[in-house]
Amino acid sequence: MSEKTMLPSRLIFCVMFISMFLLVLSSLFLLQFSSHSLLPRSVLELILVNNASLYFMPNLKREQIVFPRYSSQDSNFQSQKPRESDCQAFNSSQKTSSAGHKMNVASDLTQAPLRVFMYDLPPEFHFGLLGWKGSANQTWPEVDNPKHIPHYPGGLNLQHSMEYWLTLDLLSSNNAKIVQPHTAIRVQDSSQADVIYVPFFSSLSYNRHSKLRGDEKVSIDKMLQDRLILFLIGRKEWKRSGGKDHLIVAHHPNSLLDARRKLGSAMLVLADFGRYPVELANIKKDIIAPYRHLVRTIPRDKSASYAERTTLLYFQGAIYRKDGGAIRQELYYLLKDEKDVHFAFGSIGGNGINQASQGMALSKFCLNIAGDTPSSNRLFDAIVSHCVPVIISDEIELPFEDVLDYSEFSLFVRASDAIKKGFLLNFLHSIKPKEWTKMWERLKEITHHFEYQYPSQPGDAVNMIWLQVARKISLMQFNLHRKNRYQRSQLHGKTN
Repeated sequence: MSEKTMLPSRLIFCVMFISMFLLVLSSLFLLQFSSHSLLPRSVLELILVNNASLYFMPNLKREQIVFPRYSSQDSNFQSQKPRESDCQAFNSSQKTSSAGHKMNVASDLTQAPLRVFMYDLPPEFHFGLLGWKGSANQTWPEVDNPKHIPHYPGGLNLQHSMEYWLTLDLLSSNNAKIVQPHTAIRVQDSSQADVIYVPFFSSLSYNRHSKLRGDEKVSIDKMLQDRLILFLIGRKEWKRSGGKDHLIVAHHPNSLLDARRKLGSAMLVLADFGRYPVELANIKKDIIAPYRHLVRTIPRDKSASYAERTTLLYFQGAIYRKDGGAIRQELYYLLKDEKDVHFAFGSIGGNGINQASQGMALSKFCLNIAGDTPSSNRLFDAIVSHCVPVIISDEIELPFEDVLDYSEFSLFVRASDAIKKGFLLNFLHSIKPKEWTKMWERLKEITHHFEYQYPSQPGDAVNMIWLQVARKISLMQFNLHRKNRYQRSQLHGKTN
């Protein structure tokens, strides 16, 4: 080959080499100065936001992710040294313990997406209801050793235990002995908080102390509610926002019954809206939390397949209910003698929970029918049993529905259709094994979102609730900022 023909080839090679070098150099430059506007917003959000490690949830759209403010003046964080952490992305096809790609970024693990100020209410409002008695002037139990934490009572009490798990999570967020990522962290200065948490175990108070005993003129539950009202309305934090930035858990439908009208401006954590007027509780300001399931969780690798589940449809529970739950009785008479259907009365007494665990684990479909209120613990028992839920409750509100599509792992039937003779069974028989298996696989992927546990884990029910709170707070701030647009000009117009 002549020198004339080689010269262009060398020139082209040199140009390509220089171009590649400049491309690599520019990439490194952009990564080093990632806060620069040249870096796409989507990449910035994946790397780091306000020095906070972020935990992305399955099905969580980018516009739904909350990036709250952080102040360098927060004294709780100043003494903490930054260290390397992971920005974990959870893939919807993985279990809680499996994280997606990891990005090593300088981050302070003490910071979290949501900062929470918790009132130091006396123990009689929270762990004292569990029989816990600390030493003099001790408000909270030591939480670094799970064995020393007061146990929540079992049975039906347990299904409404949300405030217990949320309180423990906040207490552990400041404990150096408990190393775990936190979706919410407790701060000591209420002015630095995104939300104010009220640690009143209202469901437990109702379950255990709503009835008069002995010579009592007022129940302990009502007395605690009255005292709570006086405490809150006298606080500067409540006066500052009218309670709108407060978080109160009232999961049992009858909990906080006497105080709810005076405290209804707060963000409530509820099971449903069945016993609340719309002006007190609604989906715009409040949060629907899952019940704590009573049956045992089936491990993914132990979950029976379509062919191994010998019962087509399963229901065991109270049959004769009032209000919207009257449909249970109608369905009972329609289905009780049908082949491959288990529809029977049951309770948690005796061996009831074990029977339900075994029955759901070997059933293809599990009925979730409205009871006295639209929701029922049975839905969450079905989910952890990987039994495809059949939801017959027209007024039901579902936990985390802004990030979870329940139609991917549940079936919905209108009450008016369900009571038509033959409709329900014909519908279930129309679901082919391949379609059922797809829902079954999805159930196994999302089960961890409905687990309450201590210490909490990324993506579990505790963390999902905190993320819901963060999104509600973000929306509230958005509406407030829009309302303030013309505040100065309107004030100026009034003074002229």
